[in-house]
Amino acid sequence: MDKNRCQWVSDEQIYIDYHDYEWGKPSHDDQQLFEMLLLEGAQAGLSWITILKRRENYRKAFDHFDPVKISQYDDRKREELLQDERIIRNKLKVNAFINNARQFLKVQEEFGSFDRYVWQFVGGEPVLNDWEQHEDVPDYTEESKQMSKDLKKRGFKFVGPTICYAFMQSTGMVNDHTKDCFLYHGSI
Repeated sequence: MDKNRCQWVSDEQIYIDYHDYEWGKPSHDDQQLFEMLLLEGAQAGLSWITILKRRENYRKAFDHFDPVKISQYDDRKREELLQDERIIRNKLKVNAFINNARQFLKVQEEFGSFDRYVWQFVGGEPVLNDWEQHEDVPDYTEESKQMSKDLKKRGFKFVGPTICYAFMQSTGMVNDHTKDCFLYHGSI
């Protein structure tokens, strides 16, 4: 029997799996939070499926999203990445990955974990929304605007309010499964 999923999910298995097993599930793992922040930034101007299909390639190209290693990338490594056909070869986005790794480590040092820092924007608990349909889901919220403003103040790149909201959804800080989805409030 087919399950009713959020409207944005296509019939591609990679999308179904992402929706069913990851999107909207609370994550408190700094490594996963870092990966999703970078991947959501990489999505800017593209569809999520474009990034999702390249996720494993990004993991290989960027040392499995190890922020310490990425923060130490030099010009040679940057040029190597810009030639890597497995990923989106956008100079601004590659530079942002490296920059954001450095800023991420500073936040970890200041707050003890990135988890503690980002979850403060939702009061430490997932926001459970009650959207009837996909069209009701906003592109950003006051919380994502606050997160974006603070991340930018800390030197992060590709962290606008819409990117931050997508990050919040993907890491379960916000549960936006619509009421007709089999995971509506059930992924917590």
